This record gives sequence, structure tokens and C-alpha cells, in this order.
Amino acid sequence: MKTIPEVLAESEERMKKAYANLIKEYQTIRTGRANPAILDHVDVEYYGTPTPLKSLANISAPDGRSLVIQPYDKGALKEIETAIHKSGLGLTPNNDGSLVRINIPQLTEERRKELAKVVRKFAEDSKVAIRNIRRDGAEELKKLKSAHISEDEIKRQEEAVQKLTDKYTKEVDRLTQEKEQEIMEV
Repeated sequence: MKTIPEVLAESEERMKKAYANLIKEYQTIRTGRANPAILDHVDVEYYGTPTPLKSLANISAPDGRSLVIQPYDKGALKEIETAIHKSGLGLTPNNDGSLVRINIPQLTEERRKELAKVVRKFAEDSKVAIRNIRRDGAEELKKLKSAHISEDEIKRQEEAVQKLTDKYTKEVDRLTQEKEQEIMEV
């Protein structure tokens, strides 16, 4: 059976992971500025095996409007180009024989609103995960009642888990607001 500090530490660790996952998801959302992280979910068919693009090439953003992909194996250029086309990111790669350049077009107002909805959905999913962690922590604490821990102490610890939940929910809201502002920026 877990102790109270173990339950609290585990709950906080899981909430941190949910928050870190949200940050990672937000990095993959295109904001009109070039960011190599938008290609994180692109898999390239490399010798018959789906391989993450970032393990096949060096991806850089020389300026705010373009990405440069320099493959470690020049033979993979065509496959990289095809994978980016199929990714659904709305990007057009230009292959010059030794590297792939991608110009990041300005986002339309409609696309900005769609991306803001996606950001809010990711935020809501993250908050649901945090609330589920709170519930799990509260259940773990209730199991400790049989371990001769007073009901008052259990209540105090449940409040501590609630404070953690509030803290991470506020962080999610803050991060979401920043990301929405970044997307809506022209």
C-alpha cells in the first residue's frame, strides 16, 4: 500500500507529464512561423519502413518563413518530399537535389480559427487527463482510510491533490491562451 507522500508525488508526476505532453502537441501546430517541430509527426517510407523524418535529416529554420531539410542520405530526398506532401500540413516542399526547402505560407483567417479550435481541443483533453489523475489520487487516498489514517488527514490530502489539479489546470489555460494569441497574430 502506498503512503500519502507517494500518492501526492505520483499524482504530481502524472500531471507534469500531461502538461509536458500538451507542450509537445502545441509545438506541432503551425503558427505561420517556421518551426522544425511541425514536422515531428511526419514519417518517411525509408527502405520499406516508416521512419520519423527527424531521424533521417537535419531540420532547421534559417528564417521565420522557411524550413530547410538536409537529409543524411541524399537518396531519401524523393521519399521525404512525398511524406511531407502526404502529411496533411499543407506545406509544399521544393527539392533542389541536395536538400528540401519549405516556404511557410501566411495563414488565412479561416485556417487560424481552425487551428485555435484544435488548440482548445488539445487543452480540454489535457484538462480531462489532469482531472482523471486527481480522481485516481483521491481513490488512492480513500484506500488509506483502512490504514488507520484519520478522515481529517485524508480530507487535507485530497485538498492538496485538488490544489495540484488547480495549479496544472491554470498552467494549461495560460499556455493555451499564449498559443491562441500566437496563432491569431498576423
